[in-house]
Amino acid sequence: MKIFRNLSLAFILFFATLSVQAQSGNEKTIQIKTSAVCGMCKKSLEKAMAYEKGVKKSSLDVDSKMLTVSFDPKKTNEDKIRKAVNDTGYDADDKPATPRAYNKLDDCCRKEAGAH
Repeated sequence: MKIFRNLSLAFILFFATLSVQAQSGNEKTIQIKTSAVCGMCKKSLEKAMAYEKGVKKSSLDVDSKMLTVSFDPKKTNEDKIRKAVNDTGYDADDKPATPRAYNKLDDCCRKEAGAH
């Protein structure tokens, strides 16, 4: 009976390890240079990314203006994520913000405002 219990525990640990490895294999991470300038930009971009299908997590470093996004490549891709950044009102690498979205940003979040 003790051997059966130890064997069961070994199988559970084995399959749990496989499950974690399979999940991490489905995730890709990219970094996008944005035009974000403040903490409010950080909040807006991270919230927008949370609503994007396939995005697992995101984090904006305001000082470097780098947005790091982890996503499931089966559900989305880098171009869709950059478009979501643009549609939030921010530049994404070499792609400029959507003018309509940019015009809706608060004055402090516009790139002309500079870092503050």
